[in-house]
Amino acid sequence: MGDIAGNETTFYSNAEDYWKEVPPTVDGMLGGYGSISSIDINGSKAFLQKFLGEGEGKTGTSCALDCGAGIGRITKRLLLPLFNTVDLVDVTQEFLDKAKTYLGEESKRVGNYICSGLQEFVPESGRYDVIWIQWVIGHLTDNHLVEFLRRCKKALRPNGLIVIKDNVSYEGVVPDEVDSSVCRDLEILHSLAGQAGLRIVQEEQQMNFPKEIYQVHTLALR
Repeated sequence: MGDIAGNETTFYSNAEDYWKEVPPTVDGMLGGYGSISSIDINGSKAFLQKFLGEGEGKTGTSCALDCGAGIGRITKRLLLPLFNTVDLVDVTQEFLDKAKTYLGEESKRVGNYICSGLQEFVPESGRYDVIWIQWVIGHLTDNHLVEFLRRCKKALRPNGLIVIKDNVSYEGVVPDEVDSSVCRDLEILHSLAGQAGLRIVQEEQQMNFPKEIYQVHTLALR
């Protein structure tokens, strides 16, 4: 990433400032594309359910972590219906406060609400069956992403999975000055996952999203 994150402190503080101004709504979480939420969740559910279940090699359903959780859109629609307990981590306290009401009755199955940037967050070792990381890796520098993924690997239970779902550029790294983030191409993403000691178990493109937005790919890693 070189010069983009040349001033690392500003890269992170600008992103925090951006999210502080975003309304704590589904539309806010999705940058005005709230209408794609159901397509997104249905695609994620079909992807994830291939791995879950009983028996050899299957991923358990006791505990999941929602990274960059915001108000809990993914926790509510994807993770709480599939897992006994879900933890949420997000850099914006206001979003986590909103999550407690947005999640409604099911919020009683949330284990922890953690206010932290992922570059500093250390997930509890051996706690999670699935660590879901969606639309947030662009807020980490390459080095911090690799380090975070290494910590996530240590936080997995047996047969656990890390899932990254995010925008993918056609080539190289594309900076977004508005929210202080970057979009990487698949080759770079594969390389960073490899540096973290992870292998790609499965990968697919999310279909039926608006043509004007980036391609979105989902990667299962362990």
